[in-house]
Amino acid sequence: MDTFSIARQPIVDADRSVVAYELFNRSRSATEHSSASDLSVALNAVAQSGAPLWASHHDLFLNTVPQGLVGDHWEFLPTKNIVVKVRHLPGHDPQAIAETALALADLKRRGFRLCFHHTVVAPAYKAWQPLASFVSIETPTVKPEQLGQLVAAITSRTSAKPIAQKVEHGAQFEALLTLGVEMFQGYWFSKPEVLHPTVLSPGQISAMGLFNLLRAEAPIEEVEQALKKDAALGVNLLRIINSAGVGLNRRVTSLRQAVMLMGYKRLARWSAMLLTTSAEGGISLVSSAAVVRARMMEMLALQDLSTEESESAFLVGLLSLLDRMLGTDLQQALGQLSLDDAVVQSLVSPSGKYSELLALASACESDDEAAFSTAFSRLGYSLRQINMAHMEALAWSDALE
Repeated sequence: MDTFSIARQPIVDADRSVVAYELFNRSRSATEHSSASDLSVALNAVAQSGAPLWASHHDLFLNTVPQGLVGDHWEFLPTKNIVVKVRHLPGHDPQAIAETALALADLKRRGFRLCFHHTVVAPAYKAWQPLASFVSIETPTVKPEQLGQLVAAITSRTSAKPIAQKVEHGAQFEALLTLGVEMFQGYWFSKPEVLHPTVLSPGQISAMGLFNLLRAEAPIEEVEQALKKDAALGVNLLRIINSAGVGLNRRVTSLRQAVMLMGYKRLARWSAMLLTTSAEGGISLVSSAAVVRARMMEMLALQDLSTEESESAFLVGLLSLLDRMLGTDLQQALGQLSLDDAVVQSLVSPSGKYSELLALASACESDDEAAFSTAFSRLGYSLRQINMAHMEALAWSDALE
């Protein structure tokens, strides 16, 4: 596994909520790819991570090539949320298309869903068309004036849902929505084009106040009172504390008990997590990314740092997208929180104590191999350690939603 690395990219719906992740191979060198490396790396990463991704609420898209469609490895993957993504064939050879259709039909019978490149609407791929559950539209390769015809062809020749890939700006998104596309991938969804300052919701203000009380080690009576003043904050905190991911051996039934059992440090961490929720209480794409960063950084930090330092690494990851979550300048947002200097420095400067960990976690969010290679070279973790931390972080984040 140390010769490979994987990455994931979110797939979102029309409301920009994550509905799936695509896993793909990021070898350190493009020349190291074998004919079936995309599939084998994804399978090995999932198997060795120890993360129950097959229990995820999200679909997982696994890339493969025709040579990887047949083999015993499919026996070990549950079919519930796995989508097999198959590329079009070089030269569109009729015999190869027909032979591959047999393997695809077998996977379909087992319960896997299939995703094809938009060339599947061509007459040469007629045998594949009834098998498609999804069709990915490689947006940059299609002329804007031809997108409508392509979407219409997908709709008329398959029963598949189209997924627009590489959407890079709002105009593309709106145009595709108008054409009936409801699933999307692309840079535009992970980084808003314009940052609009927003007013904090009452829940966010309460969570921020609780965080500051805990960091200042205020008396337990003050902490309990802060929780009692905001019913939603107290309920949310109890829900998170009682979740399976917290690891307590007993369920919490009162706010004071929560404070006593969890301790100030852990409660400060969870109150910070409440800052990532929207005014409506949901988890946005940006907030979800922050939680994944936080958990991944914590797990890697536990390899060679103290528990306290790992908690700080978690905070750095969680707060790294606070400017986007709150719609304000990052330093201004951080100024409202009681934070250690090492945490603040890591968020605003590349020379901070946890800055390189943050750069690594950020690089795992895209297929930017150069950024990943640079971050990887500066830290002593193996690719297997990074894969395991990343996959566990995805599963852990998913369990909180």
